[in-house]
Amino acid sequence: MRRELFNPAAATLRSGQPRSAQFPSQIRHPYTPATPAARRPRLITGLAEDFPPDAVERQLPDPDSARRLIADRRPDVPHLLRRRRAIYHDVYGEGAQAYLERAENAVLLALARLGLRHGTFGDDFHDYHNEDHALEILDRRLGRVLGQEGVVALPGRDWLALSLFATCHDLRQREDHRFRHGIGSNEAASMAETHRILLAAGFDPGADRDLFVALEVMIAGSTFDASPRQPAFNPAEVIHTGGPLAPHLETALDQAMAGWRDDPMVVRAVKLALIASDLDTANVGERFAEFAASAARLAAEREMRSHRPLGGSDSGPPVLKFLTDGQERYFFDLHRFCSNLGAAVFGQGKDYNAPRVRALAGLLRERFGSAQGFSGEQVLRAHLELAETV
Repeated sequence: MRRELFNPAAATLRSGQPRSAQFPSQIRHPYTPATPAARRPRLITGLAEDFPPDAVERQLPDPDSARRLIADRRPDVPHLLRRRRAIYHDVYGEGAQAYLERAENAVLLALARLGLRHGTFGDDFHDYHNEDHALEILDRRLGRVLGQEGVVALPGRDWLALSLFATCHDLRQREDHRFRHGIGSNEAASMAETHRILLAAGFDPGADRDLFVALEVMIAGSTFDASPRQPAFNPAEVIHTGGPLAPHLETALDQAMAGWRDDPMVVRAVKLALIASDLDTANVGERFAEFAASAARLAAEREMRSHRPLGGSDSGPPVLKFLTDGQERYFFDLHRFCSNLGAAVFGQGKDYNAPRVRALAGLLRERFGSAQGFSGEQVLRAHLELAETV
């Protein structure tokens, strides 16, 4: 039986049973703070069995294969990583180089696999969940935090854990959407693959347990709308129907892992998950054109996953609703900064964007509200054009 750690529905009744009867023997290895760190089990067990390596993992089995692909398809990425390594080296010195090397290898392997599986390197392109989304977190958003707050704002390994979150949290987007582990199956599959990526990059689950735990908790916290899924569940839709799990992690852990607050590695992981969530959703506080572009990409992916061609009239009304009602709900009702760091860096930008979100939605409603037969492509084009004017 598997251990379900992050279960948003844990406090509800299943089949009329009290919670104490719901999981009578699902914890395979009991956790106590006294258990030696190297022997403590993974927080969520059973992932490797449920989400084994796929064809993309077999095609890119190691950092060397990923480095070759990235050098060919995204030569800008090695330059970015060299710049970041120079920043960290200046602060943390030669003693950090071996760790930096392993982290860089893991970043490259995750990024290459994401690009091949769902991005521009392969044949299952997702407009939003692809290598560009990973890079906008890794490069633009983390870069903004570094530039504004400085490298001393976080310990060195925290920067690297957040860099790995950027490239690992969306690795899988085509998984069965049952909540077998109390989190989204895309996130659970991404966690399982991330574990294998860390091993391939040379990290050790015992000596580097802090990194394994941090990524497991951060990726779990990136689950959006943690509620039961319908068979036709659309991952691009759910971002605008419910908020992330990250701000509720403490409650979930309190219910599933007594004593977790006595483990400093788990406490650190929860804090990092709050920052990671803010980075993942920081489009609200970026330049308005960037916010609008990210919404357009998500809308396009939503239509692809719903099998509605953007050039057809069937896609027009849902794209319009997504970019008006959906954006307003996401921006004003669902989104909240989870960390002080996220609010400090992106909060002012969100305040600046707030009236522009309403203005853009109003302009789109004026243009298409009484129209007939318009396509999703027309709405997307107008959305991007009007975003430059508000």
